[in-house]
This record gives sequence, C-alpha cells and structure tokens, in this order.
Amino acid sequence: MNQPEFTAGLNIAMKIPKAQYEATVAFYRDTLGFEVKEEDVSYAPTVSRTHSVRFGPNTLWLDCVDNYSQPDLWLQLHTDDLDAATAVLAGTGIRPCDEVEPLHDLESRTHWIKNPAGIVHLLAESG
Repeated sequence: MNQPEFTAGLNIAMKIPKAQYEATVAFYRDTLGFEVKEEDVSYAPTVSRTHSVRFGPNTLWLDCVDNYSQPDLWLQLHTDDLDAATAVLAGTGIRPCDEVEPLHDLESRTHWIKNPAGIVHLLAESG
C-alpha cells in the first residue's frame, strides 16, 4: 500500500447555533471589517445558512446549524489517495464518520473523520 500524503485544506467551517449566528456574522463583517458573503447551502442539508469570510489564504465558513447548542470548528484535509489514507487512519483507530453531514454535489471523493479530540475534518482526495 502506498503511503498517502496529507496536506491542510483552505477551508475552515465554524458551526454556529442559530441564536448566535447573526451576531457572529456581524462580528466578522462589521467589527473586523472582513469581506463576508452569503452563499448557497444546498450542498449541506444540516446547514440552514452560510456566509464565507476571506480569512487570509483560507476561507472561513460561518454555518448556521439550527439544532446546535454550542459552536464547533471543522477543518479540511487533502490527500493524494483517499483509499490509502482511509486505511492508514483506520490503523490508528480513526474511521470515517460520514453521517456527521451528508454532502451532495462534491466533485471529489471525500470522507468525514474526527481526530482523537473529536474535531471533525473533511478528508478530500485532491485530483
């Protein structure tokens, strides 16, 4: 089996409870003065609204999740071989948890995983 390469992705998702969402969007837009743009959420059925924020070289996604009681942070990883990466991770006890958020219309092969601390990562195969 090939040893897969892992690299950091450019996307960070902040899952925000509905009650705190507007104030959080206003913080990045009005207080910090960042470029904030409302985006389509049809790809993520658990997200009711989302805004993208240019966060240096990264995109910070402010996702409104109606049934959350506290915020959560999700990160993106890339790999050159999803099958090998999944096998390597399984050897350390990390298994896909694709049920956390079904994704539709993604062009690449992906899995959701959680690190040992429970932080969600989108593991995407780069082409």
